[in-house]
Amino acid sequence: MDNSSENGMETDQEVAEAKKNEGNELYKRQAYDQAIECYSEAIGTCPMCASYYNNRAAAYMMLDKYQQALEDVQEALRLNNKLVKGYLREAKCHIALGSADAAVRSLERLADIEPSNKQAESEMRTAKLVQLHDLAAEKAFIDGDFRKVVYDMDRAIDRAPASSRFKIRRAEALAKLKRFSEAQETINGLLLRDPMNADALYVRGLCLYYQDSIEKAQQHFQQVLRLAPDHKIAITAFKKCKLLKGKKDQGNEAFKKGQFQAAYDLYTEALSIDPHNVNTNAKLYCNRATVGAKLKRLEESIQDCTSAIELDENYLKAYMRRAKCFYDTEQFEEAVRDYDKIYNMDKTRDNKRLLQDAKLELKKSKRKDYYKVLSITKAASEDEIKKAYRKHALLHHPDRHANKSVDERKQEEIKFKEVNEAYSILSDTKKRYRYDSGQDLEEMEGFSGFDPNQIFQTFFGGPGFSFGSNGGGHGFPGGSNFSSGGGGGGGFPGGFHFQFS
Repeated sequence: MDNSSENGMETDQEVAEAKKNEGNELYKRQAYDQAIECYSEAIGTCPMCASYYNNRAAAYMMLDKYQQALEDVQEALRLNNKLVKGYLREAKCHIALGSADAAVRSLERLADIEPSNKQAESEMRTAKLVQLHDLAAEKAFIDGDFRKVVYDMDRAIDRAPASSRFKIRRAEALAKLKRFSEAQETINGLLLRDPMNADALYVRGLCLYYQDSIEKAQQHFQQVLRLAPDHKIAITAFKKCKLLKGKKDQGNEAFKKGQFQAAYDLYTEALSIDPHNVNTNAKLYCNRATVGAKLKRLEESIQDCTSAIELDENYLKAYMRRAKCFYDTEQFEEAVRDYDKIYNMDKTRDNKRLLQDAKLELKKSKRKDYYKVLSITKAASEDEIKKAYRKHALLHHPDRHANKSVDERKQEEIKFKEVNEAYSILSDTKKRYRYDSGQDLEEMEGFSGFDPNQIFQTFFGGPGFSFGSNGGGHGFPGGSNFSSGGGGGGGFPGGFHFQFS
């Protein structure tokens, strides 16, 4: 027999009870860490007492340490399977940790002991609600409705604040919605507490992957597979990541070597790997647009830039490439629109100059293009201008079309006048410079009221002719006549005869 009480010494049970009571007082004062220390001493003294574990579980719960609380309360129930508060706390811990199914089982066991327990009924409703949101989020994820996933996970986390599974699923849905900063904030918090959480590492890798940090993403997926070799979605993501990086790098290398068609084909292959990776695909479209421009496929380049901008509306490089292509294809209104957007995004001196140049070309494009009238380039020499004028003046001279209908003759007279306008500007060095610089034609000295007959006569020599006559031939320089059809040719200046059938 133990005579410790008779000798004035406390028994182990009394010491443990004293520590429990001290812990209870600390609990009431919300000093939960100190209460846990007292309960732990009581357990150390009497490890077979269920109430000590149950009380410590309550203190852990107040500190949101639900996993430790669950372990304690399950030990309490192992020691006393009739502990009503034990089943309630077990259910609460399961709910907080996101294990609603386990919570339901705990509450069903409690119902066998105390069927009318009101608190158990309330916890059962909570557990069923968490189950409902869990299932709804799972279905929404499969359907690709990631906003619905976030909604249901938010509702579930309100009742299951310690559920890593719910937080990871929510973060993955946020990553799919391109809300990367929110997703990473959640994942970083989880990894701070559990650095080896493979699912959390996977989602962080996914965020990096969708942000075009392909190499870092690949490293994360490798780490996941070291921790969980059978992690199926990480295996798929790693393979996709490796393939995408490989094709992109090969395309870049081919471009550097001047192998533009090979680069174009490799970027095209890379674009087919993952249509959901919008940031990487935006860069791939822009890269392919650059190659397309090198291959002189400017319209395709414009389309690729547009695709890149649709994926990333603030992609300055894609706007720059598209604006240049619009400019080079003389789509000046579109070029002005893009350069204006570029300047608003990045107000540099160079971007302002590009915008002004595009506006000038747009203004010039709305005038008659005298280079096109004479079918010459803007770099044409003085001799090329003269040859072009000779050809087009003779081609559209009204006498050549004397036997055509009134409307046809009128059209040829208009063309003849335009040919002479073009020559009067482009053959004059000063006027040509001012024309090329975008000056309005009306501002050019001596331009208004010019006489096309006089220009023609000066160029070819001999008397001119008059516009607006009906029928009959017009007199050519030197008094020669011009006739069409199968007859003889009309006499041109200097004895030149022009004949056609």
